[in-house]
Amino acid sequence: MAWRSQLSRNLKELRILFCQTSPSSASARSFVEQNYKDLKTLNPKFPILIRECRGIEPQIWARYGIEDHCLKQLLSSI
Repeated sequence: MAWRSQLSRNLKELRILFCQTSPSSASARSFVEQNYKDLKTLNPKFPILIRECRGIEPQIWARYGIEDHCLKQLLSSI
């Protein structure tokens, strides 16, 4: 898939959270097992963070790099 090599062009970080044993996290575990190696090979400097936590619902967080700007703007208006 072409998107794998383009991952770091628009994103600053990718976080994947899932439970090690929960059936609801099976697809997230499968995605990591099947794709992590290729993603890191094609994007070696791009941070892909895998977090396993018992009982958590699977989540994926994509950071685009604009949050810092928004946070500064929000804090300066308080």
